[in-house]
Amino acid sequence: MAQLKRSDVRLIENFVSYPNGIGYVIEHSDRTFSEFFSDEFKIEIYDLRYASRGTSKRHRLIGFCEVEHPVLVARVLRRLREQRLQVLKRRREAEPDAFDDEFVALISSLEGGADNPSTDALDRYIVERTLDELIADLERTIAANKPEAALDHLHTYCMKKFAHLLSERGIECGPSEPLNARFGKYRNALNAEKSLHGLSDHAMKNAVAMFEKFNDIRNNRSLAHDREILAHAEARYVYDVVCALLRFVKTLEAGRFEAIRAGSAS
Repeated sequence: MAQLKRSDVRLIENFVSYPNGIGYVIEHSDRTFSEFFSDEFKIEIYDLRYASRGTSKRHRLIGFCEVEHPVLVARVLRRLREQRLQVLKRRREAEPDAFDDEFVALISSLEGGADNPSTDALDRYIVERTLDELIADLERTIAANKPEAALDHLHTYCMKKFAHLLSERGIECGPSEPLNARFGKYRNALNAEKSLHGLSDHAMKNAVAMFEKFNDIRNNRSLAHDREILAHAEARYVYDVVCALLRFVKTLEAGRFEAIRAGSAS
């Protein structure tokens, strides 16, 4: 569970009180507060376990922060910060205030202190129930610091992700094509688009071989089958390497989207 000091609790309460004052959580009503936790994190915030301090939204948020894993708490606080920034922008008010730097520092301490792998590389790139459930399961497993139990679903996520990226480019991807073949096609597409240069292309070429090894891990050393799973440290390394590649791909795709949008506007 997250170890919050009293000053941390006050910071959270003050930060989320914008714009309506202490006791509120951004602009959430009771309904939207419940939907926020349910839709984005698969959490029932009105469960009794979060009511140790009281039943208001503010008290339930603090109750949640005090009993859940630091990584999960950091994810929720980061999303609330995004919502607060959206409200600031909509109201055309000042840039992020003095609370913002402190709040970001608190989030970072929760993430770093837990020494857990991050789930920020997992992108809900389409609206699909299967993808939502897949990511939600990965987030729960990683929040419990069990990368060894996450590798099977991480492999499934990668299979879906690269099939989607190929489909967006009109490139066929058969259901039996392994992950390394899908990624190899994706790398070729990036080269055709002139999106890769030098070291980046070398890293992507190496990633094809890395994903071939990941196929073997998924089939023989994960919960996909009744086999002995990887030790925690090795599983953490595999998880981190795959997610580092996914973050790079996420950046490339964001740049491609911006270029397409700019071209459409001209």
